[in-house]
This record gives sequence, C-alpha cells and structure tokens, in this order.
Amino acid sequence: MATQHWSLATGSRVAVYHYPPTNPGSRHPIPFVYLNGGPVRGMSVLDHRFLQLLARQGYDVYAYEQAGGGRSDLLPMGQYTISRSVRDLAAFVDRLDKGKVDILGFSSGGAVLTRALTDPSVAARLHRAIIAEPGPMDGPTARITGHKGRKSARGLAPAMTGPRSTHVPRYAVAFSLMRLGLLTPDTGLIGQAEGDNAFTTADLGSDTASAYCAGDAHRIPAEDTTQNFSFSPAASLRVQQTVKDSPSIAPLLRQSRTPAMLMIAECSSQVRQWATAILADDLAIQRTQYLPGVGHHVWNGLDDNNDRAAAVITAFLQDKPAPLPDYPTRDEIPTFLRDHK
Repeated sequence: MATQHWSLATGSRVAVYHYPPTNPGSRHPIPFVYLNGGPVRGMSVLDHRFLQLLARQGYDVYAYEQAGGGRSDLLPMGQYTISRSVRDLAAFVDRLDKGKVDILGFSSGGAVLTRALTDPSVAARLHRAIIAEPGPMDGPTARITGHKGRKSARGLAPAMTGPRSTHVPRYAVAFSLMRLGLLTPDTGLIGQAEGDNAFTTADLGSDTASAYCAGDAHRIPAEDTTQNFSFSPAASLRVQQTVKDSPSIAPLLRQSRTPAMLMIAECSSQVRQWATAILADDLAIQRTQYLPGVGHHVWNGLDDNNDRAAAVITAFLQDKPAPLPDYPTRDEIPTFLRDHK
C-alpha cells in the first residue's frame, strides 16, 4: 500500500492512499473517498482490501488517515476535535481538486461525514454520502445508552496473543484514568507519540472481537499488521470528548440535501440509536441497508461479505435498485429498536 503525504490547508499533514480504477471499461466519473474509523487510528488491512475491490469495479478510490492516525502526522493534543476532522475533510476534497466526491464514512468516520452534511460549505463538495455503522453524531446522541445489535464475538473469541501496553502499570493506570475522565488526554504522564507506539493490536482484542458476529468468534481475520497498526488512545478520547460536549446538530441535519444512504450491521456493537437518530433527522437519506450476518466491521473478508457490502454501495452510487430491502424506514424505527437487539 503506497503512501503519499498531503499537506492540507488546515495545517494537517495526512497519509493518502490512491487506488485507481483497474477496469477502464466501467470507470465511474465521480471520485470515491473513504473515511475510516478510530477516530484516530490507522486504516486496517481489511479496509485496504475492500477499497481495492471497489477500484476493480471501476471506482477511483482515495482514502486518508485522519490527523494523528496511521501514517499521518500528529497534531498538538488540543487540536484533536470533531470540528477539525470536518475541516480536514473539506480541505482534503479541495486538495484532491476533482470536483464533487462520493464519500463513505465508517464508524467514527461516519460521524464526521454526518457532521459534514450539516455544514453547507462542506456539503457542497459532496455528491453522495454513505454513512456506515456510525458513531454518535453529537452530545445528545453520545449520551444515549440504548439497544445494540445481535450478539457479537466479544467475550467469545480467543484472546489475542502478543505484548500489551495495558499490562504495563504506568500505561494501564494512565489510559484507565483518561477513559474515566480523571486525567486529561494531554497529560504529561504519557507523551502522545509514546502512547501511540505503546498500544498494540492485542490491547484492542476485545474491541476487534466486538466487530464480528458471535458465530464468527473463532475465525476472526487479522485486521492489522505491525507495519500498518496505529492507534492513539489519548487523541481518540479527546475527539470523542468534543463530540460529547457538542450541542445537537439535528436542526442542521434536517436541512441537508445531499443524497445519502445508511448502512447498519446485524451484529453491530454500536448503539442502535446512533444510526437511527441520523435516519430520523436526515431527510435526504434515500435508503437504509440492514446487512445480515455481519458485525460492525461490515467488509471483513469472510465469506461473500465484501461483495455484499460492495453491491449495496455501488447500487446506491449508481442510483440502481438496492440489493436489500429499504429497512428500517423512518416509520419503522420504533419497531426496529424493539425487534433487533
């Protein structure tokens, strides 16, 4: 995976990946941009493989790791905010300089995309938006403790092997206190780069397992290698806190006119209302696709899951009939929350 580095107008310097279309006969004219989850984390190997699949179907695919994540440069801790993430997205599209883009936002990347839809100056750069398994979009949504999807593999999958920074007392105490809000992410106890380098895939073992259905517990694929893995716990907590501290964006989201699609997984580890709140308020969502048999990491390389996810995405981008029922609709949200938990 060849990496470029782009300096954005915001001051962020981000790692960029480009997968040109490998099937010229079916080339699509609108560039495709992917926003990964994290929020401050490197793109997984599974993400790269899925984007290559879309490139083979004629899409001109671009992705970047958000500031501080993966191979992107770090920011001063105080600059990690959800609003900075939205500004970086706009600056990235401007730097790409290919007109409007189609964009897929996954997990926390879906929350960034949702917030981008509420800013007319940013939304003007977007052609179509796909919000997949989103995180909370604002403070009121972040405080919801509601239903989740069907049972995930958390607690069922074999424990990951390898070193863990959370077994080192200093790291374990610092990360725990940060998570509880008793220690600020910019603490001098652990430097930002030190924390990034200390965290390992084994530290996120239960998080990884929660992204798969219970039935897949004993065949979870490797999501990362030592070369591509990067996770910044402090910066991620800082971004998440700025989401929690933000006011409702629902009134602005109701004004969105960007054609959008929502993707929800059957075994999602996300709070269901994080997705249904977007569905309720974004009247420009044209279809919702509920994907059976997958967890939070929808394109996971197992069985035909990548092909099924690609079919859902490409059908929407080409304005073709959806491969799955439009479910849930806005009217079906109460029933959906009752029946799918």
